[in-house]
Amino acid sequence: MLRLAAQTLRHRTGGFLATFAALAAGVAVLMTCALLVESGWRHQGDPHRYGAAVAVVADRDLTVDGPTVLGETERTTVLLPERGSVPGKVAGDLADVPGVDRAVGDRRLVVTTTAAPGLPTTGHGWSSTALAPYRLVSGRPPRSDGEIAVDARLAGPTRLGPGATTEVVTGGVSRTYEVSGVVGTGGTASGRAALFFTDAHAAALDPHPGRYDAVGVLTAPDADRDAVLAEVRRIADAAGATAYTGDDRGIAAEPESAAARSLALGAGAAFAGYAAAIVGFVVAGTVGLSVRHRRRDLALLRAVAATPGQVRSMLLAEVGLLGLLAGVVGVPTGLLATRQVRDALVSRGFLPDDFTVRGGVLSAAAVVVTVAVVALLSAWIAALRVSRIRPTEALGEAAVEPATGGRARLVCGLACVAGAFSLTVLTCATDGQTALGAAMGMLYLFVLGVALLAPWINQGAARLLGPVLRTVWGDSGYLAAANLRANARGAVAVLTALVLSVGLGGTVWFLQDNLERQTVAQSREGVLAQYALTSGTGLPASAAAEARRVPGVAAATGVRRTSVVVPDRLEPQTVPAQGIDPLGADRTLDLRVRSGSLDALREGTVAVSTARADAAGWRLGDKARLWLGDGTPVTLRVVALYERGWGFGDVTLHRRTLDGHTVTGLDDRVLIRTAPDSGAEGALAELARRYPGGQVTDTARLTGELAEDVAVSGWLNKMLVTVLVGYAVLAAANTLVMAALARTRELSLLRLVGVTRGQAKRMVHAEQAGLLGVALLIGAAIAAVTLTTIVRAVTGATVPHVPATGWTALLGGTTALALLATVVPVTHILRTAPVEGMGVRE
Repeated sequence: MLRLAAQTLRHRTGGFLATFAALAAGVAVLMTCALLVESGWRHQGDPHRYGAAVAVVADRDLTVDGPTVLGETERTTVLLPERGSVPGKVAGDLADVPGVDRAVGDRRLVVTTTAAPGLPTTGHGWSSTALAPYRLVSGRPPRSDGEIAVDARLAGPTRLGPGATTEVVTGGVSRTYEVSGVVGTGGTASGRAALFFTDAHAAALDPHPGRYDAVGVLTAPDADRDAVLAEVRRIADAAGATAYTGDDRGIAAEPESAAARSLALGAGAAFAGYAAAIVGFVVAGTVGLSVRHRRRDLALLRAVAATPGQVRSMLLAEVGLLGLLAGVVGVPTGLLATRQVRDALVSRGFLPDDFTVRGGVLSAAAVVVTVAVVALLSAWIAALRVSRIRPTEALGEAAVEPATGGRARLVCGLACVAGAFSLTVLTCATDGQTALGAAMGMLYLFVLGVALLAPWINQGAARLLGPVLRTVWGDSGYLAAANLRANARGAVAVLTALVLSVGLGGTVWFLQDNLERQTVAQSREGVLAQYALTSGTGLPASAAAEARRVPGVAAATGVRRTSVVVPDRLEPQTVPAQGIDPLGADRTLDLRVRSGSLDALREGTVAVSTARADAAGWRLGDKARLWLGDGTPVTLRVVALYERGWGFGDVTLHRRTLDGHTVTGLDDRVLIRTAPDSGAEGALAELARRYPGGQVTDTARLTGELAEDVAVSGWLNKMLVTVLVGYAVLAAANTLVMAALARTRELSLLRLVGVTRGQAKRMVHAEQAGLLGVALLIGAAIAAVTLTTIVRAVTGATVPHVPATGWTALLGGTTALALLATVVPVTHILRTAPVEGMGVRE
């Protein structure tokens, strides 16, 4: 059968090229998603910072108990948005472990040097140099608060050497230091540059007093490594931290690597699921259509004594060979596409520079097998009816395909539609990721339901459109309506691909637009201040008080951006939050408070957005349990509920609640409202000059910067959705070309019985208009229901925002491509002489 299948492929290049294109493109799309997941799984960061330590104790994630299912408690681990720290006593406990030579606490300070402001740099205490280990290249260690040592990455481009001086900004304050020495690791290292203070000065600068960012464990030469690691893990567990060993030390040194790993795994896995569903629809439809178009040839094989098993084996062999060829082309294409995606993600700040595309063997094997299984299953299902008919009925049965499907197909289709409508209730009752997941499930159930019910939909549409088609196209319209009724089942793949294109694109793309628009609008409308004092290195808490003392300033509010972990119905969520000084906040911010008051915001209290309160089950006056960005659990009383959570974060805290629980301990901005015609601009500019990198800007500029940030954040979703929708649209065009080319004998027969070339062309145009109109109407209806439901659940908006250019491009582009994919092959067919066309194979 393999030999026969190979010969068949060679002599049927047209139909098989279409199937091959769908398979190869599907492999490439899935390969990109799978390789992104595999690269994220293999990414461990750069462990060189702790290269000499056998273990590093740090707190980088949070494990939260979830609901109990079947007697077992579900546990979810989330990354800490604000690098957790460990108590200083942990270093002493680890140092007492038998076999441990030293336990060195490492402080990680956010610093900026004026010598190299664009070079990412961190500050540490001198004793932590033993963890790399660093060695002195020149000079000596720092001995006073006014001295620092720098590593070779910082000294090289700036020519800083012993005796040189430089400005270092940390904690919102700029200080002058003398370089006492230069250190190096003796090899190449990626990541951030480092500079070193004395241990005492580093402790004084650290916004987390009495705590370390991490503790590295150095063992004695004759130590029992396994016994030491076991005791280290016990101490780490008791402190609520984790003991990192091996390559995992890179995550302890650079938690950004853990975030990048999580992003790659999450985005790759999520879109791999969406891509797998789309590829399944497309491949199944394309392969099934290809087999059905060959029913006359397959019936002839049955008439000359081929058994049903032989026919199915031949079809499976053909599809299997195509799957292998598709893998040969799709896998390298996916690898190249992944590298392009990786570069785009790095350039936009989603991934660090050291993130590399790794692996490929596991991804390639999984993707090729998955696509091949879908294709083989589709071919087997499509071949069942043709291969089972009796040889004496083969040719007659093959000539006219049943108009609709069986009862099981009808029941399954109705069940999918009913399930999709039931998910609208779940979407409306939830919010956030839960609502998004339910909405995507609703979308795919709708599309699957349409695919199963397509024969009945096509027949019903043909009957309803018959009068319209006859009125517009005359006799050609009559033939078009008759063809649509007779070929209701053959047009299933076309209808499904078009509905999927419009439904998916109209839902996911416009959803992202609505989220961006809601965020920017809430920020613009909620900021009452005219000016904002900002600094790229952060502002100390005293900056707001200084601004209030400027003549003409009516109110000033310091704002500290962060994230917190809050409980949800299914699993905890990391949500944006802000810490503010509530003094005068009602004159600089309008969060649209619906109950309670921000005046009551104190330490031990919290204000929450109405959407987040509903998701967590909080009410005004309730005790809300959540975790700050560094993993510290807190129980706070809810004193206000507000609506503008998208623009300002779901959680608003008193700024003092965040003291010691953020990486920098600094404010991001100070919102300033001045009295009319106060003339305070000059004094505010003078105030800004007191802070490194400080400047006073119009708050409208902040909104513009927010719009840019939100657009960058939404770029990832839009990019991946563009790929998926593009694949679905191209698959629809591919299917339309296949369907058109398969009509050579039909159109030739019509011309032999007197139908002119113009009438035949108008008939095809009428058919296409009817089928395309039904597909666009159903796809738009699915997108409208899904988009409206999720936008209402997530943002609270009753009517989603759909830009005219967006829906025009989506519907117009799909229509143009569909018409082009039909008109071109049909025009080519009609140029063939009718007698010659009757002899062409299907």
